[in-house]
Amino acid sequence: MSVRSATLYRMKLPDHECPYGLLARRMLDDAGFEVDERLLTSRDEVEAFKEEQQVSTTPIIFIDDERIDGSEQLADYLQTAGA
Repeated sequence: MSVRSATLYRMKLPDHECPYGLLARRMLDDAGFEVDERLLTSRDEVEAFKEEQQVSTTPIIFIDDERIDGSEQLADYLQTAGA
């Protein structure tokens, strides 16, 4: 069985760590994904990423080059995929 990989972009600022990003990480780990975690560590990085991806919030997850979006969408994806 091959290990699936995911890329997770999540916010981790000095004074705040996004709980939904942590949840997404935990779901991916529990589903056996190899996670390439990309931390957004400044407000400027977060805002630039959101503008680039045309989203209003983080985290954003990519699996097999498909954008899954946030933690709720990830939960749906994992349930549908049987992961």
